[in-house]
Amino acid sequence: QVQLVESGGGLVQAGGSLRLSCAASGRTFSSYAMGWFRRAPGKERDIVAAISKSGGTTYYRDSVKGRFTISRDNAENTVYLQMNSLKPEDTAVYYCAATLATSSAGVYTRSGAMDYWGKGTLVTVSS
Repeated sequence: QVQLVESGGGLVQAGGSLRLSCAASGRTFSSYAMGWFRRAPGKERDIVAAISKSGGTTYYRDSVKGRFTISRDNAENTVYLQMNSLKPEDTAVYYCAATLATSSAGVYTRSGAMDYWGKGTLVTVSS
């Protein structure tokens, strides 16, 4: 069982930055591939970025490439999402998710592939 707690959301002006953190419970964090998803108002939950359990492989949706960076610290049981050059269309509830990974390089981008979810943190970008 893994419990995930997101933090770092808030209100920011367009062009600003935020760093989201996701703290995971348990001693096997390094066995899990992680992902950040988001649900914008009136839309479905979509992948934002994903990282393999080793941290060596990452994935980004096209709209955030070059602006967002996902990283993890397995010693601290934490995954991060650095968000720069934020746009109003980035406004959403951001969720951290985890799935037990068999491959050290595997990334998982489908909601259905994730085993555990945090409760989410709201990011609001004003224009």
